[in-house]
Amino acid sequence: MKKLLVLLLSVLVATAAPLAEAAAKKQSEQATSTKVVAKSKHHKHAGKRQKKTVAKASRHTSHKHVAHRKHAVKADVTANAPAAVSEPVVARIPVAAPVVSIQPANASPADLKLSQALERTPQSATQETPNTANLDLRSAAVLVVDQKTGKALYAKNPDMQTPIASITKLMTSLVVLEAGQSLSEQITVSDADVDRLKYTTSRLPVGTTLTRAELMHLALIASENRAAAALARSYPGGRDACIKAMNRKAAELGMTHTHYVDGTGLNSGNQSTAADLAKLVNVASGNPTIHQITSTGEYGIDLPGYQMVKIRQHGKTRRVSREVERRVAFHNTNALTRNPDWEIGLSKTGFINEAGHCLVMQTNIAGRKVIMVLLDSVGKFSRIGDANRVRSWLEGGGRET
Repeated sequence: MKKLLVLLLSVLVATAAPLAEAAAKKQSEQATSTKVVAKSKHHKHAGKRQKKTVAKASRHTSHKHVAHRKHAVKADVTANAPAAVSEPVVARIPVAAPVVSIQPANASPADLKLSQALERTPQSATQETPNTANLDLRSAAVLVVDQKTGKALYAKNPDMQTPIASITKLMTSLVVLEAGQSLSEQITVSDADVDRLKYTTSRLPVGTTLTRAELMHLALIASENRAAAALARSYPGGRDACIKAMNRKAAELGMTHTHYVDGTGLNSGNQSTAADLAKLVNVASGNPTIHQITSTGEYGIDLPGYQMVKIRQHGKTRRVSREVERRVAFHNTNALTRNPDWEIGLSKTGFINEAGHCLVMQTNIAGRKVIMVLLDSVGKFSRIGDANRVRSWLEGGGRET
């Protein structure tokens, strides 16, 4: 019996051992499979995270690159854009500023008192009137001065050097008069007086003989270029000596930014500033001859000409040309000299393309003598408009507008 029980127990143990081993093996395989799956899932999620990270990094890099390009483009546009136009810096002229004495030669004590030095304005690219009034003037450079005190009443670019065209003829006439040449001397217009720079026309034919006084009238009133050229040519020592005298006189008057190269103003090398020209007007207006001539509205002279006339000869009538004297009227290039509302003591206009339209005057406005310089104005009539605007402003008390 015991042997039977031992045998059955042995059989059961032998049968159970393989089953337990198989079960353990299966459990081990399941555990391993679970680990592999878990690891696979981990790698899969890790891969997704890595892809997301790479995509995010790529997007960040892309945005950063785009932002950098935008910044670079903006910087390039800014660097190549034209500089912004800023408002001109206003340099005010002090009302109580000292003046520099510039007096006409041989002036009486009374004249010296009334013709005090014109104020030398500070050098600046842009300047405005002491109270910064805006008169909307078309002239690029303007200076209005109280002639008695020498104080600037209105200023706009007074130190801007620019060609001055026929304003030059004021200095030409001044040095001719100061040379003491006879005004009754006969001078013949020659081929040397013909304009071969701008090829301007003239009403004075070559061969016309006029007195020095007549030539000066035509040069200052009608701005006749041949008349001015003849005045310079007939100066003691000739044209070159006249130009030297003009520059010497400019230096004497303290016109430090003025230079002359001819006596007509046709050459754009004749340059000055509004501040310098105010000094010239101050002195020239004190010269009785220049005062009388430049304030005249028109002037007439007799010039040789030809006229067709009918004559009867040998019973027949025919037309022949005969030389006759004809009266020719020359009008002042400044129409204000013919306006009775204006009291003008000196006037001179100028124009070449390089200089624009220019006008200098000495006039009486609101009971005081005023020097007015208008340079490089746009449009034929704009200098006259500017003069009227300045006058209205001064008559209104010079208040800000």
